[in-house]
Amino acid sequence: MANLHTRGVPKLSAAEHEQLLGWVRRPTTAQGLAFRARIIFACVEGGSDLKIAARLNTTRETVGKWRRRFLQERCDGLLGEPRPGAPRKIADDDVERIIAMTLESVPKDATHWSTRSMSKASGMTQTTVGRIWRAFGLQPHRVETFKLSKDPLFVEKVRDVVGLYMDPPERAVVFCVDEKSQIHALDRTQPLLPMRPGQAERRTHDYERHGTTSLFAALNTATGKVVGKCYRRHRASEFKKFLRLIDKSVPAELDIHLILDNYGTHKTAMIHNYLLNRPRFHLHFTPTSSSWLNLVERWFGLITEKQIRRGTFRSTSELEQAINHYLATYNDEPKPFVWTKSADQILESLRRYCERIYASPH
Repeated sequence: MANLHTRGVPKLSAAEHEQLLGWVRRPTTAQGLAFRARIIFACVEGGSDLKIAARLNTTRETVGKWRRRFLQERCDGLLGEPRPGAPRKIADDDVERIIAMTLESVPKDATHWSTRSMSKASGMTQTTVGRIWRAFGLQPHRVETFKLSKDPLFVEKVRDVVGLYMDPPERAVVFCVDEKSQIHALDRTQPLLPMRPGQAERRTHDYERHGTTSLFAALNTATGKVVGKCYRRHRASEFKKFLRLIDKSVPAELDIHLILDNYGTHKTAMIHNYLLNRPRFHLHFTPTSSSWLNLVERWFGLITEKQIRRGTFRSTSELEQAINHYLATYNDEPKPFVWTKSADQILESLRRYCERIYASPH
């Protein structure tokens, strides 16, 4: 029996095949349920739990768990975990109705559902609606942004950049380089009210501007150290100065690989001529609209959160002093960011994402 559960190949009836196919293809199906259906289809095709797990980017235990559940309870076994406690008062049909309404419709007077409006439309209590949403990870009040790259060399550039992260060249240093431009030196119009027990720090909503600066940064992917410099302008001439700074920071016997975005200052004739005489520099450009591929963006997030966003600066010099202080403190104990997804996994995720977008009725 144990062997049947872990390696048994489930046989599907026509009705079961249609049910699973509907969960996979339906663009608004809860992603956990759609993923379980894909696991069962993979089991039907054959193969060990380990091979199926590698193909679906999950664990062997997960594949074995849902294979067993399907063999024991068929499609009903994929709907959710059995839980201890009192019997449920809400039927599966009611749960499915709430999920379908949440994913496939909107209220008459709003762009998204709230627990109050869903309670009124469905006849269930707000508490019940909230529990169902939490169980299936639904958050109608939240929205996130995305943009898919249209770069014709997207695949090649992804493989190039990810290859540098996961298999860097020998006798070379890999830097992720970018500029955080137009950092404003902002000061509040009135003094802050400091935090105290039971009350958060308070500040005025308005502010005074005292100029801007641009932070040029190069993150060493191996050590996590950052070479950084602030400039008042953001032109090719400043970028050339920053390249000289990187050049001085790396031993002469090592090559330098730079991961960059497609900003115009990186591709001017001035930069091209400068690099012609420095063959140890190798430039690798990320695809357009793909800043998530550049690890230095993660570091920019850190300095923004810890030093810039809540800081108050009465001059640009004061802002630059704060940035330089953070740079020095960070480089005392640097921690490299570890890239974990291979290029194949990234491209497969984007393929599935595109399928969901084009299958969506919206």
